[in-house]
Amino acid sequence: MNKAEALKPKNLVVCSFGGGTNSTAMLIGMVERGERCDLILFADTGGEKPYTYEHIIDMSNWLVSHNMPPIQTVRGTAPKMIEDDSLEGECLRIKALPSIAYGYKKCSQKWKIAPINMYVGRICKERGIDPASVIRMIGFDADETRRAKDFPNEKYPLIEWNWGRDECIDAIKRAGLKLPGKSACFFCPSSKKHEILQLKRDYPDLAKRAVAMENNAELTHIKGLGRDFAWRDLLAWNEAQLDMFPHESRIEMDCGCYDGEK
Repeated sequence: MNKAEALKPKNLVVCSFGGGTNSTAMLIGMVERGERCDLILFADTGGEKPYTYEHIIDMSNWLVSHNMPPIQTVRGTAPKMIEDDSLEGECLRIKALPSIAYGYKKCSQKWKIAPINMYVGRICKERGIDPASVIRMIGFDADETRRAKDFPNEKYPLIEWNWGRDECIDAIKRAGLKLPGKSACFFCPSSKKHEILQLKRDYPDLAKRAVAMENNAELTHIKGLGRDFAWRDLLAWNEAQLDMFPHESRIEMDCGCYDGEK
């Protein structure tokens, strides 16, 4: 290696951490294989459930103890986010619901992808690294190959290792960590009926905030956060021990977040 090559900045390896089972298992697998990265980034919409924020702290401590970088949170760095410091705040201000409720994925682009891209871009500039050389590690598992097709220039270790959901869970147990649970905004329109009811049982204040967002929104073509039903109706009828929906909603949605996880 000549002097010029020795001084040339290396590639930047960035792991996207969503706070759920897949990205947790991906990082554990990398540690097990002796693979390293330069940055581990969590894009915070401001709306994760408390157990996800707790898991981020536990996981970050575990990573540092295994000679990996700590998890860094990025938030509020995307364009046009000056007025709002959270997705919830934005929705309340513009009297709308998260874009997935209308069939779009703009909230993922703005609150997940853009903040990470901007942070990585700044680091590249500071270190003199070509942004095109950045290696991005995404935790889509072997059961989600369809999602990987959307990001052909990124790496998917879990798919390469042929790790599905069961293998991911086993890896977390091997590491002695608690299973993180599903990572998603507490007001996510992709939530299933039982998840909405569970939110009310576990975090009643968050359920109230979700309904407040729904009530504040000016809606025309959809009924609420459930698209074809309103969360307030589901929660009210459930509280009255009635079942407004004898069958699951006909719309089963995957939020499609960049690093949203089950």
